Amino acid sequence: MKKTILLAALVINGLTSFAQSNDEKNIKLFYKKALTEAKCYTWLEYLSNDIGARLSGSPSAAQAVQYTKTQLESLGLDKVYLQEVMVPHWVRGEKETAYILDGKVKTVVPICALGASVATPKTGITAEVIEVQSIKELNELGEKVRGKIVFYNRPMNPENIGTFDSYSEAGDQRRIGAKEAAKFGAVGTLVRSLNLRLDDFPHAGNQSYGDLPKAQYIPCAAISTNGAELLSKTLKSNPGLKFYFKQSCETLPDVLSYNVIGELTGTVTPENIMVVGGHLDSWDLADGSHDDGAGVVQSMEVVRILKNLNYKPKNTIRVVLFMNEENGGKGGAKYEEVSKQKNENHIFALESDSGGFTPRGFSIEADDANFKKLQGYKDLFEPYLVHNFTKGHAGSDIEHLTSKTIVKAGLQPDSQRYFDYHHAANDKFDAINKRELELGAATMTSLIYLVDQNGITLPASN
Repeated sequence: MKKTILLAALVINGLTSFAQSNDEKNIKLFYKKALTEAKCYTWLEYLSNDIGARLSGSPSAAQAVQYTKTQLESLGLDKVYLQEVMVPHWVRGEKETAYILDGKVKTVVPICALGASVATPKTGITAEVIEVQSIKELNELGEKVRGKIVFYNRPMNPENIGTFDSYSEAGDQRRIGAKEAAKFGAVGTLVRSLNLRLDDFPHAGNQSYGDLPKAQYIPCAAISTNGAELLSKTLKSNPGLKFYFKQSCETLPDVLSYNVIGELTGTVTPENIMVVGGHLDSWDLADGSHDDGAGVVQSMEVVRILKNLNYKPKNTIRVVLFMNEENGGKGGAKYEEVSKQKNENHIFALESDSGGFTPRGFSIEADDANFKKLQGYKDLFEPYLVHNFTKGHAGSDIEHLTSKTIVKAGLQPDSQRYFDYHHAANDKFDAINKRELELGAATMTSLIYLVDQNGITLPASN
């Protein structure tokens, strides 16, 4: 009896070792393919330098749809198609101007209109400034801000090692700052750019007036961190100074656009769908190489590698290039809407939307059983210095997915420099490191492979 048990244990251990050995071999092959023959860097060069900024509704966003569709078709996938989605069409207009009026001294500072903002009057706005650190502080001031420009100057917290934590903490002043200030009669808002370093780049981003009546909308802009520091310092010496800014942005009627989708059909359970994707749109100040050109081409690279290796997935692997993450989230919402109509079953979704820097791990949305299962792959990734498997937000586009049992993950690159570029005019192709981009693609391919091979843990039935 003991011999039988021992033999069974050896067989089980042998099988486990064999499976582990195959996984190690295959993952090594994925990294080799990505680092020696990847197309993601070339794809991104064209997307960034030949097409450029891709704000939803723009001609360049439409070009990006056609370009990525053509590239996916060239890979020989089982299906490539476009999914219609109506998207917002906000345009910046002519470049914004702004300056501090300190007595007779006029000092120009860099600003940019925030997404969905209204324009100033054609002659601009000149008003006194009230600096606040939070919306709570604004509410305490109340009517004292009437007729003035509210200046939100809360920096991202430098103490957090996770820079996305700092971004989340500081983000409310950008997202709803104008709406809240307008309630008290402010004539405009300035928001310190969400950036951890001091520089002259104002950072764009979307904001919302919520349910505020249109007649109460006020113009809102981001000011560079250097500009914010200067304005704050000057206010201390002259609280009565005035600030001037002018912007010409407007919101046009919604435009028809598309999510770009490609598929490798599953050979065992094709009805189970695994998504890998990023968002095709970018802000308009630059070409969005990190946000999110990198995620787009990395997702394309995943299916290129698998197809090139003649890998036959058990489940259907679907690459989705979402449109309109930046100023509306319409692409992700439309994808989920169509998925529900078709009664599709998504078991896994992986998004890359945190830049093209060196991969460090994954942020995972899952129940405890599936989180533990994904953590069990950690040893396979440690040789590639990918070791951070934590619970957390996986991605804005895939957050819409609501299949009964679904595991979601977001690629987490090293984030220390990401907000130097995020939504700013320096988010260009020259900020991308080819090797780091390719490492991210290999890391994504490896996780897709592991989940495809091993599935997810379903809840125990009663």
